[in-house]
Formats: sequence, C-alpha cells, structure tokens
Amino acid sequence: MASGRYRVDLSALDEVVKKLNGVISDLGDAKSDSKYKTYLPPGALGESVAGATFVEAEKLHVAHAEMKTHLEDIVEHIHDLMDDFGTKTKKTHGAYQDQEADVTKSMQGGE
Repeated sequence: MASGRYRVDLSALDEVVKKLNGVISDLGDAKSDSKYKTYLPPGALGESVAGATFVEAEKLHVAHAEMKTHLEDIVEHIHDLMDDFGTKTKKTHGAYQDQEADVTKSMQGGE
C-alpha cells in the first residue's frame, strides 16, 4: 500500500452492520422483557393486615418499581445508541461504496 493511502474493507463494514442488527434485535427482547416480564403486583411481597402495616413490603415494592423504570431507561438508551451507530455505519458504508464506484468509473474513462 502506498504511503498516505487508505483502503476501507467494505465487507468488514457489512459485518459490523449485521452484528449491530443482531444486538438491536436482542435489545428488542430485553426491552420488552424489562417492561412486561418484570411486573410485580402490589401485595406480592406481603400485605398489611388489619392493625398491622407491613412497611417493608411497601418499601420493597416501591424500590422494585423504581429499579424497573431505571432498567427500562437503560435498555432504551442502549437501543437508541446501537440504532444510531448502526445508521451511521450504514451511511459510511454507502459513502465508501459510492466513492469506490466513482473511482472505478473514472479509471475506466467515464465521467
């Protein structure tokens, strides 16, 4: 390779896009799981009865709800990050592919 020249491996970029799509697919599962499969109904950890308040159960339920929301937010953020990175990778791949086609056309005498 000549000094100052770079070569982009388009097949490697293709592979990155495929892997990112796999991560995004897996995150879709995590997203729905964190939202729908982590539900803890009120009273599941115990209930207050007449004359006695089960404060700890209520605190645990509130802590669970807060953690559930936090996990949903984290998964959403990671999903958005991967989607953004995937979109940028696809655009970069397309730009390099276009440039390669332009160079090939130019070398064949086309305009």
